[in-house]
Amino acid sequence: MEVFSVMLVLPLFWTLTWDSVVSDSIIHIGAIFDESAKKDDEVFRLAVADLNLNEEILSTEKITFSVTFVDGNNPFQAVQEACDLMNQGILALVSSIGCMSAGSLQSLADAMHIPHLYIQRAPSGTPRSSCSVTHPTKSEDYTLFVRPPVYLNEVILKVIAEYAWQKFIIFYDTEYDIRGIQDFLDKVSQQGIDVALQKVENNINKMITGMFTTMRIEELNRYRDTLRRAILFMSPSTAKAFISEVVETNLVAFDCHWIIINEEMTDLDVQELVRRSIGRLTLIRQIFPLPQNTSERCVRGNHRISTSLCDPKELYSQNMEITNRYIYDTVLLLANAFHKKLEDRKWHSMASLTCIRKNSKPWQGGRSMLETVKKGGVSGLTSLLEFNDNGVNPNIYFEILGTNYGEDLGRGVHKLGSWTPISGLNGTLTDRKLENNMRGVVLRVVTVLRADVGISALTITPDRENVVDFTSRYMDYSVGVLLKKAERTMDMFACLAPFDLSLWACIAGTVLLVGLLVYLLNWFNPPRLQMGSVTSTTLYNSMWFVYGSFVQQGGEVPYTTLATRMMMGVWWLFALIVISSYTANLAAFLTITRTENSIQSLQDLSKQTEIPYGTVLDSAVYDHVRTKGMNPFERDGMYSQMWKMMNRSGGPENNVEESQEGIRRVRYGNFAFVWDAAVLEYVAINDADCSFYTVGNTIADRGYGIALQHGSPYRDIFSQRILELQQNGDMDILKQKWWPKDNQCDLYSPVNTKQKGSALDIKSFAGVFCILAAGIVLSCFIAMLETWWNKRKGSRVPSKEDDKEIDLEHLHRRVNSLCTEDDSPHKQFSTSSIDLTPLDIDSLPTRQALEQISDFRNTHITTTTFIPEQIQTLSRSLSAKAASGFAFGGVQDHRTGPFRQRAPNGGFFRSPMKTMSSIPYQQTPSPGFNFGNDPDRGTSI
Repeated sequence: MEVFSVMLVLPLFWTLTWDSVVSDSIIHIGAIFDESAKKDDEVFRLAVADLNLNEEILSTEKITFSVTFVDGNNPFQAVQEACDLMNQGILALVSSIGCMSAGSLQSLADAMHIPHLYIQRAPSGTPRSSCSVTHPTKSEDYTLFVRPPVYLNEVILKVIAEYAWQKFIIFYDTEYDIRGIQDFLDKVSQQGIDVALQKVENNINKMITGMFTTMRIEELNRYRDTLRRAILFMSPSTAKAFISEVVETNLVAFDCHWIIINEEMTDLDVQELVRRSIGRLTLIRQIFPLPQNTSERCVRGNHRISTSLCDPKELYSQNMEITNRYIYDTVLLLANAFHKKLEDRKWHSMASLTCIRKNSKPWQGGRSMLETVKKGGVSGLTSLLEFNDNGVNPNIYFEILGTNYGEDLGRGVHKLGSWTPISGLNGTLTDRKLENNMRGVVLRVVTVLRADVGISALTITPDRENVVDFTSRYMDYSVGVLLKKAERTMDMFACLAPFDLSLWACIAGTVLLVGLLVYLLNWFNPPRLQMGSVTSTTLYNSMWFVYGSFVQQGGEVPYTTLATRMMMGVWWLFALIVISSYTANLAAFLTITRTENSIQSLQDLSKQTEIPYGTVLDSAVYDHVRTKGMNPFERDGMYSQMWKMMNRSGGPENNVEESQEGIRRVRYGNFAFVWDAAVLEYVAINDADCSFYTVGNTIADRGYGIALQHGSPYRDIFSQRILELQQNGDMDILKQKWWPKDNQCDLYSPVNTKQKGSALDIKSFAGVFCILAAGIVLSCFIAMLETWWNKRKGSRVPSKEDDKEIDLEHLHRRVNSLCTEDDSPHKQFSTSSIDLTPLDIDSLPTRQALEQISDFRNTHITTTTFIPEQIQTLSRSLSAKAASGFAFGGVQDHRTGPFRQRAPNGGFFRSPMKTMSSIPYQQTPSPGFNFGNDPDRGTSI
């Protein structure tokens, strides 16, 4: 760091110190630099400071200098500044400018006899072009060309001859003078080589974008084929940007071979260019061989060069341009010439020269100083600097670097050879071809526009064959349709699904109608019931009996008449047929889901209009359907219908922009997607919900292929390998891997069901449980209502309208309980009379009038009761008022007698002596009823 600081401070020190004694100094150098080359001035000052510290070269005298900057494209300014320097009394003029101003300075130097050491500079590191510098006569030529002539034409011609190129394109940037390679273009044209030229604009991105927008596909393909071989005459920075842009836009392929030739390329530039490029790269640059012994690298004769300049590992040395190196060596060359002139005592003082006057005289010692400089030579940063008789430095050394196909470009830079004007090309340049095994080849496989290899669902079509090259087909192609499976929906009232709602209504109406008819038939022709039957033929019981027989639960009322039995027989047959049909249809509904979608082929799809369908706009499938549907030579009725649906309203309505959008529309809407069958099958197989199924043609009319660039050397390799995979059966194994036949999703079933059967779940019978729950709730409500009604009914005094019917069941139970007592004589009852205790009679319901009970018609027993209306229903004793209605005479009040205990055999009140008070029969006249003449009522109670 300290050494570097000294190098920057010393030039300033010498400038401030020696400017005051410039007029007194005898060694004064003038320098003219391009205003864009500030580093030339920095290295020039560093070289002067370094030499003035060296006592071995200039022991008594020191070098002074004057520096000026000019516009490289303004010759008048350059001449004016040079005149000012000559007026200051300079011994030599050092210039580092372009060719345009160099010619003017050459003329001025020749006229004033001032040695002019010219270092050609190219703008912004662009490759140099040959300068058109005139040489009138040798004796009058005072310009020495420090930097060797441009040998780029000779080098590049030799390189392309080694590579045997017959067609290539030359790219050059805006700063490069294309006239510099005119001789090269003439020579390659004479050899029949096809060469194209293209200028690279400063905005490279805009240029590439414009090419894509203005060129047609065919033109772009031809252009890409031209780009497979290219030469770049550019600065390193422009070459980096250009290579990056064409690689990112896929304009170049892996089999491309580009040559970059530029003297101004550092090691960092080489590494960066190789990293950004693809394919094969050849780089040609100028280098300066260094001594093998590292201790001798910074020592040049009697001069020691600073470490920061001579050590290639130093950052300052790596950033030095070639003109910087030649400037340093030029100052060293002049110092040695001055030393020799002083040592030989042949010094010619320099007086001020005026180049404006017409009669101004040149410097008399200019020729002597020029010859001393020309004959001298130094070993510096540019190896050996010397001049031939023409005043040209012949020493130049070109290094040729390169990469091979398939190598890691970051580490695959090799030295292929070298070139010098004397020995020519040293080394052999061979364009190594790709081997069939492609071992070590790294390819970029993508599924986007114009790359090395395109692998996708890419069908081989004639239009695509015009753009890319295809391998042999590796898989068959057919058009398919992706549809959504019908949902297997379960209705909670699936138990009602076997019958229509109207049928259920008819069945319910039939139950009511038949129940009413049964009641009416029994009312008109009452049946004879057996002794002990307690079921009445009411409308309620008839309805219940008909419903019970319908649900196969039997009935409770025996109907004995012929008409009723005929009616019930027909009803039972009807119920058998209905229940059997319901059971069979219910099983089908619970196990099999009806198919809602009947599309099983492309023909079915084309005939229906309920489900819209489409494909990707401007795709191969879209063109295929359009051709089959519209081309009169290939017209097909099915495709004609499909084209009408897909092209309705111009196409955008039913078609999509990309395949993913079509799959999404099938999943979430009523839509069928027409696309490649293989792609659709893969989508259906890998769907987590198994919600898709596919239909398509079984005939494959085309195939899938791998797309490569036109003229790609990999096509035959890929095709051969595909045939080997098909022959060995490996392709079938790969297809089975990605399209397995035993996958969990059924690709061809339109119903969303699994392959294996599954048990019925709760959803299938949810309706039955709902009906049961509703019945339970309704029953509980009715039970609460009945309980409330019974309590309300029992809490009020019965009126004349209450209890119009005797509880014969209770009476029958009491009679049976009495009949099961012991065989006492008073327990023997005849069919003509039944004895009841007064308390039993007292417990009977209150009756307003006499009522005939005819539940014992089959036994020819008639029971007639005479119950006064004053007797209350809930009374447990025979009141005096009640007893007055009977012909007992005076009766003892039983509430205080022995009848207050309950009998163990179920009787209400019995005496301990088991004696009963017989109630004698007494006829009571009744004008309203004439029961005495009724033969069925011969017995009274």
